Amino acid sequence: MLSTVLVVLLILLLIGSLPTWPYSAEWGYGPGGVVGAVLAIVLVLALLGRL
Repeated sequence: MLSTVLVVLLILLLIGSLPTWPYSAEWGYGPGGVVGAVLAIVLVLALLGRL
């Protein structure tokens, strides 16, 4: 249950950190890349049953 909530939260953070709005265009892809990497790690751990 907790891992599902964590994955949904990380997906929402990934969507929110994409540089699609004018104020975040100068951020680049750094925030989205970091959140995407964390999401990938959490998904792998959840699939392996370690989370």
